Amino acid sequence: MDVTLLYFDDCPNWQQASEHLDVLAAEIADLTVSRHLVETDEEAQRVGFRGSPSILIDGIDAFAPDDAPVGLSCRVYLTPDGPAGSPTLNQLRDKLTNAGS
Repeated sequence: MDVTLLYFDDCPNWQQASEHLDVLAAEIADLTVSRHLVETDEEAQRVGFRGSPSILIDGIDAFAPDDAPVGLSCRVYLTPDGPAGSPTLNQLRDKLTNAGS
């Protein structure tokens, strides 16, 4: 399974998501994680960047509705503890576990 973390430097929340993905890569044998820095609005449009951090599982944004806006912005995730800048470790684990089903 391929996971891509899309982010831009001005948003600090991607680092938490990156740390969560490192933990999961150690747990899940066939998980490959890559990181992609999105630097311009044009690139954001081209790759369908729906805010930082975005997590693509096999090319599909795991958390965004199809109508989510595209652009260089920080993203908000709904977590069990309320809005946050990245999904929780358990939310990511659930998405990755269910992606193979």
